[in-house]
Amino acid sequence: MKLTQRDLAALAKVSTPTVSRFEQAAKDVQLSSALAILDVLGMTDKRTLTFPDREYSYDIGAGVTFWGQDGSERVRCRIAREALDDHFSNGERLRPPAAFEKHREEIEALARRKFLRSQLESDKSVVIRTNEIA
Repeated sequence: MKLTQRDLAALAKVSTPTVSRFEQAAKDVQLSSALAILDVLGMTDKRTLTFPDREYSYDIGAGVTFWGQDGSERVRCRIAREALDDHFSNGERLRPPAAFEKHREEIEALARRKFLRSQLESDKSVVIRTNEIA
């Protein structure tokens, strides 16, 4: 980026000696300072996946589709019918929509983890399959 230590320090709002210690991999650099430097260098991941939309749809063959939000981008998420049956149906006592509603927070956490690991489908959606659930 052709920044001097002084320039980087100013942009990161840390001291020049802090930048120097960071470059030398010193162990006494505070995490907040390291993150500020990495942020200026474009090396931090700002992605997040939240689930403000409570709507979902159910397809008997495909499973449950629900939507996540990463900033202003909507992300389609789906848990396969087989995954709902195998892991969330409570011994087949819960039908797929009821299993999704009961375990929604856990399912959203699985979708978030796949999203943040960039384990996306070719259309940039997240699909949770039965063999991916521990």
